[in-house]
Amino acid sequence: MSVYVNVPANAPMSVHMNAPTNAAMSAPMSAAASGPMSALPRRRTQSFHLDAPRERVLPLFTARGEREWAPGWEPVMLSGAEQRGSAFRTRNHEGRVTTWIVIDYRPAEGHVSYARLAEGSNIGLVDVVCTAAVDGGTDVGVAYTLTALSREAQSFVDDFLDAENYARMIEEWRAATSAVLAR
Repeated sequence: MSVYVNVPANAPMSVHMNAPTNAAMSAPMSAAASGPMSALPRRRTQSFHLDAPRERVLPLFTARGEREWAPGWEPVMLSGAEQRGSAFRTRNHEGRVTTWIVIDYRPAEGHVSYARLAEGSNIGLVDVVCTAAVDGGTDVGVAYTLTALSREAQSFVDDFLDAENYARMIEEWRAATSAVLAR
């Protein structure tokens, strides 16, 4: 059974149904998830160039491929590998767990996308598009779309998507992936 309710974002809401529920459906949400939050998704995109063909570049942006160039990246595969619907978890240096789901994987077109949940912090999408560059090599576009799950998490999202911080991260990605491709 699906219920759709149109309610202003700041209005209190209570829904009572006489339909069967299971424990997961009726359990209360955490304060971070249930607190009033009106944040909209925010997006940042940046591109860089790699001197290698797309067939060598795209695999570096899969769960397993990123191990080659991202220190501390140790995905725990939950299902599948690269194909749509595959899922994995990572833990950052602060211990925050992020669950990732492959939502699009088209290697022939140079495209991979993920949905992600950083527990207690944010949800979002990551899109990586690899295109053959006119002068050779591959242009890599990386887009993060993030939504904070609480007011406290909003500062993380703001910092992560800050233009200077994001550009620095993407430059680190370029340098690290270039080093791997040069081996």
